[in-house]
Amino acid sequence: MIYLDNAATSFPKPERVYNKMDEFYRKYGANPGRSGHKMAMTASQAIENVRIELAGFFHSPDPEHVIFTSNATDALNMAISGLLRPGDEVVTTVLDHNSLSRPLNLMAKERGIRIIRVAPRGEQIDPDEIRGLLTRKTKIVSLTHASNITGWIQDISLIGKIVREHSGAYFLLDAAQSAGIIPINMRESLIDILVITGHKALFGPMGTGGLILSERVDLPPFKVGGTGYDSENESQPDELPYRLEAGTENLPGIVGLGEGIEFIIERGIDNIRAEENRLKNILLDGLHSMDKINIYTSSGFTAGLGIISITFDNIPPSDAAMILDGEFGIEVRPGLQCAPYMHKHLGTFPEGTVRLSLSCFNTDREMEQTIEAVKQLI
Repeated sequence: MIYLDNAATSFPKPERVYNKMDEFYRKYGANPGRSGHKMAMTASQAIENVRIELAGFFHSPDPEHVIFTSNATDALNMAISGLLRPGDEVVTTVLDHNSLSRPLNLMAKERGIRIIRVAPRGEQIDPDEIRGLLTRKTKIVSLTHASNITGWIQDISLIGKIVREHSGAYFLLDAAQSAGIIPINMRESLIDILVITGHKALFGPMGTGGLILSERVDLPPFKVGGTGYDSENESQPDELPYRLEAGTENLPGIVGLGEGIEFIIERGIDNIRAEENRLKNILLDGLHSMDKINIYTSSGFTAGLGIISITFDNIPPSDAAMILDGEFGIEVRPGLQCAPYMHKHLGTFPEGTVRLSLSCFNTDREMEQTIEAVKQLI
């Protein structure tokens, strides 16, 4: 089996992630923050350690502003629902995943917000176009850091500066696809709301994610319940992170996410991305030599992520993916990849593409076998 669906979820994880989750759940699987005994205290400290680690990894101003969520979808819903009010405007882009576009569409239907979607010029969103769209009604400028279809990466620092100059708006960065491959500095890029998922390039397990806030953002509770803190209070505690973290945390998932981040730090984020790009270019060299296929990805050796989308002149994406899986053992993702606006922009709607997404755990031999499989498929 050759796994080329890492943009959906990374596989395999570093061995240390599996080992840490198994060890911790077996030895310290108490409810964090709910009791004063040693196991519960150890569990609580483990979660706080990962919170501190995430704050440092993304240069967050305060570990208490790191909110653990089940995934990026959870985090996006918390931010969008908490900030938007009737009459607000949101400037966003066609790169958005449904995890971002659907909550916005719901707010447009239920609260009457206005959504403005910007298309890239070439591979980049034009910062000046963003600047020209900002009004006194603009509440959020949301940006997908990297496309999950083409791997195109956006200039977050310049856009963050433009948004901050417009003091009434917040800069939301959806880094579900980029976190763990591209360095992200919340302070330098003036990010108000950073959304991450743990199970992709951060090498954590499914069911983990995060909402990381700047000091400018004040969100109301998205859900309320037990926190193990301030139990005499009949309302949700106002302090972060408890205000936004109701219910028992995903202890094994969070410690697994921490191990994934440790792996990235030790391996080196630049080294991981360089390896993905090296493998990507082996695959691209082979694909470019073929007729009857169309290639959608970032240009240049160091540009973009390790994501390549292709279409075949005479084979629907769903059929191509089924054959690659059934006949060659190559796991890919066909269709719209939950990003219909981007496919409309590319002209690949409604059938979509076949997406091949790489990891640093892939090999040269796997790239060569994939090239040969596509040749036979054609």
